[in-house]
Amino acid sequence: MRIPLANQLNFYVASCLFMNGAIGLLQNALDVRYWNCVMKRNYHCPDENIRFYMYTKHARYKKRIDVRSRVPLRYAGWDPDLKNVIIIHGFNGTESKVPMTYLRDAYMRRGDYNVFTVDWEDIAHFPCYLSAIGNTRLVAQCTAQFYSFLTSHGATAENTVCVGHSLGAHICGMISNHLTEKIHKIVGLDPARPLVDRYGGKAFRLTKDDAHVVHVIHTNAGLLGESPQVGHADFCMNGGTMQPSCLREGRRIRQARCSHFMSACYYAAAVLTSDVAFTGVPCTSSCRRIRGLEEFAVVMGEKTPDSARGTYCVKMTQIMTCPFD
Repeated sequence: MRIPLANQLNFYVASCLFMNGAIGLLQNALDVRYWNCVMKRNYHCPDENIRFYMYTKHARYKKRIDVRSRVPLRYAGWDPDLKNVIIIHGFNGTESKVPMTYLRDAYMRRGDYNVFTVDWEDIAHFPCYLSAIGNTRLVAQCTAQFYSFLTSHGATAENTVCVGHSLGAHICGMISNHLTEKIHKIVGLDPARPLVDRYGGKAFRLTKDDAHVVHVIHTNAGLLGESPQVGHADFCMNGGTMQPSCLREGRRIRQARCSHFMSACYYAAAVLTSDVAFTGVPCTSSCRRIRGLEEFAVVMGEKTPDSARGTYCVKMTQIMTCPFD
């Protein structure tokens, strides 16, 4: 569908202001240098603006992975006996920025994962939300190439999970578009909603058809995040819309951003523990709790069964902070 340029610009500016909560940024919009956005026109991988890093318990620093290398990946520290996680950030993020570092560190502390991160910061920076959406297609294509690189070195689909936040969740969903067989598991952390909900076709947004197992965490549903039901199993945190610890952030826009990023922090905590605090009980697709179904509760995180289906409500009693600036 072709969107009129005027409408694109209106949605573009509105989304940027909404995502960042600063009306004063309109003054910056008058400066041409402010709109230094990059929209990728060529779909060739690897791409200089999309980088892949590996973190291992044996190395002090991260290692950049070149899919063109003929050197066996195990020589870089990859352990074929461990599971693999590919972590993808969203708009205006980076692989080395909170809260994505919390998620990375959580998998590292478990000790049973090779941790890979995708950094597409150069083509996802503020205020370029519209171009970032367009660039997700290339990021997914190059990540699919990286996924094939991993499997060619011995990684198995069943032991590999893609975890994406916001637009990163949709990128995880698009990876299978470039593979002969879809990936095994995706965890979507509050998949991005602005513009994607209206103009993102099924092939360009996360759905339960993108992997054999799709789990989704909702923390700002209907605002910055998609509304349930997206995956096979969706988890609504504290109602799924606004998180209690974010209500002290002041303006509602700030509260929404805080809630949106809480999905990464909640999941990082869930990766590290099987605490009952992360147990969800069946609820409606609008995140309304259904009483009397406690016996069908499901733990959110690493112990979520692949067979889980439906929407689950998780109530967090403790206050959690989640830096996102």
